[in-house]
Amino acid sequence: DHQLSLWILNELSFRGFEDVDDRWEFAPEVAGLRAILESPFEKALREACADWLARAQSYEGDVAEQIFALTEAFDEGPDLSRYVRRDATADQVRDFLRERSIYHLKESDPHTFVIPRLSGPAKAHLVELQYDEYGGGRTGHLHHELFAGTLRAAGLDDAYGAYLGEVGAETLASSNAMALFCLHRRLRGAAMGHLAAFEATSSIPCRRIAAGLRRVGFGDEAAHYYDEHVEADAVHEQLAAREICGTMVSSGDVDRAEVLFGAVACLILDARQSEVLMSRW
Repeated sequence: DHQLSLWILNELSFRGFEDVDDRWEFAPEVAGLRAILESPFEKALREACADWLARAQSYEGDVAEQIFALTEAFDEGPDLSRYVRRDATADQVRDFLRERSIYHLKESDPHTFVIPRLSGPAKAHLVELQYDEYGGGRTGHLHHELFAGTLRAAGLDDAYGAYLGEVGAETLASSNAMALFCLHRRLRGAAMGHLAAFEATSSIPCRRIAAGLRRVGFGDEAAHYYDEHVEADAVHEQLAAREICGTMVSSGDVDRAEVLFGAVACLILDARQSEVLMSRW
């Protein structure tokens, strides 16, 4: 209930709801309730990340090298992409896609809120990255539209938020963490650290998931979204970690620890999502 309530309040800043006046986004009552829900959530995130954050801070090198060392060393949670590649049934793959739809149908939108909060090279590189995520200006190539095609090819509903009532708290928490980081200027460092970890752990898993989709018979149309991310995210991880996070830290705009906190939060929340799915299967 906590995560669902927070997701609903956050959604007022994204697509909104047909039967809710858009003015509620900034209503004092909503802002107050969102703050009440966000405070313990952020506290819990920081507590959950404390051990891995300390480990990440001990790694040698600049913040980008620390992020890459962190993603390489992180060993919590099952290897979900490998399971999808080799063993998942068609129904399990659909279950996976339903959970992922909560974020992927609004992919990159949270991080776009951070653009006006950056300056100089970091801003320019985030715009460059987001331009790719939004399909390079080509209609029909926005990444959330590609994922909608994956859902349709797997026989699922591609409507935005269609599976909101079916997904678990861990999936909602993952989405809420991105909104928390990206909608608050004070957390812009965490937002970009989260983005860097997300991109750095995407390329190889996407290759495996694409293979799994083909293995269970969903075909090239379903796999296209993941095919697109195999190459794109290999480039994006360098942009996010070195050109965005590295520049922000070296310029003194944000604290290195906040960037690493966002990276750790991304990995821990993804691991918890994977644990829940694998236990269910």
